[in-house]
Amino acid sequence: MRIAFFDTKPYDKESFQAASSGKDITIKYFETKLNEDTVGLAKGFDAVCVFVNDTVNKEVIDRLCELGVGVVALRCAGFNNVDMKYAFGKVHVLRVPAYSPYAVAEHAMAMLLTSIRRIHKAYIRTKDFNFSLSGMTGFDLYGKTVGIIGTGKIGRVFIDICRGFGMKVLAYDKFPADGLADGENIKYVSTDELFANSDIISLHCPLNDETYHIIDENSIEKCKKGVVIINTSRGALVDAEALLNGIKSRQVGAACLDVYEEESELFFEDYSGHIVEDDTLARLISMPNVIVTSHQAFLTKEALSNIADTTISNLEGFFEKGQCPNELCYRGGTTNDCKDGKCF
Repeated sequence: MRIAFFDTKPYDKESFQAASSGKDITIKYFETKLNEDTVGLAKGFDAVCVFVNDTVNKEVIDRLCELGVGVVALRCAGFNNVDMKYAFGKVHVLRVPAYSPYAVAEHAMAMLLTSIRRIHKAYIRTKDFNFSLSGMTGFDLYGKTVGIIGTGKIGRVFIDICRGFGMKVLAYDKFPADGLADGENIKYVSTDELFANSDIISLHCPLNDETYHIIDENSIEKCKKGVVIINTSRGALVDAEALLNGIKSRQVGAACLDVYEEESELFFEDYSGHIVEDDTLARLISMPNVIVTSHQAFLTKEALSNIADTTISNLEGFFEKGQCPNELCYRGGTTNDCKDGKCF
């Protein structure tokens, strides 16, 4: 089995070399991302392994088919970078449905605490021996109301963390989790009620047509003044321009962003010696009440190990047994996620 591995970073190699050791698998690591210009590198391979900012659109899928590459192995849970409807009947798409919900949920809380307790500012001040507390006043999480949009594995772990701080939870999910709401401290509500009553809003839902720009100008206007918005899910859940305007108008009190709508050409790379042309991102980063991390919420040793193990297991299951429980889209049939020729 020969795998073309795109958008490689050093931590990827370490975990995948350990997971594939002793197996009949050859992995060729490419630093470049998969897109229309680089798909030719997949020639002679059985599968491609891609991450969140690789592009698997119509053109790439057609080229993979021409090259005889029938499998796209996502080493992530989200698949919004794959044209799933076009992939149906053409390539097999495998994914890692869960790797470490704790990693992402804990990072969301770390960002929240850093923001509201001004920890990042305190760190910079004390490095310069500035021990003044002026401008460092934060607020307690205890007794505050947090709105959770998306109550899958990550959302539920984040709810557990918030409850540990004594917070009240308002949740929204198209498919509510059985037994989660207790009617007092955890309630399922409409998005309008969640926006109106949450001191903090954290996004833990997938990106699709229904959730695209779920945080936009309209929803921000419905929020409590000074709301804190956290996004560790997918960048396009938040309309970045609307968020920026909400911060400038003081409607949004703070933002913690691990993802960004136009991150694909920026995140995971070092641009410290360059002028970044994305004015919206530059303005967000310049705001004193905005924290941006570069899609690192997943980046723990445990998560990397789980991602590598599951991806290798997916590929082995497919090539050796002809089936994989984590397949999103069959080339010649349907799965639970593919109905009537459409993949969701």
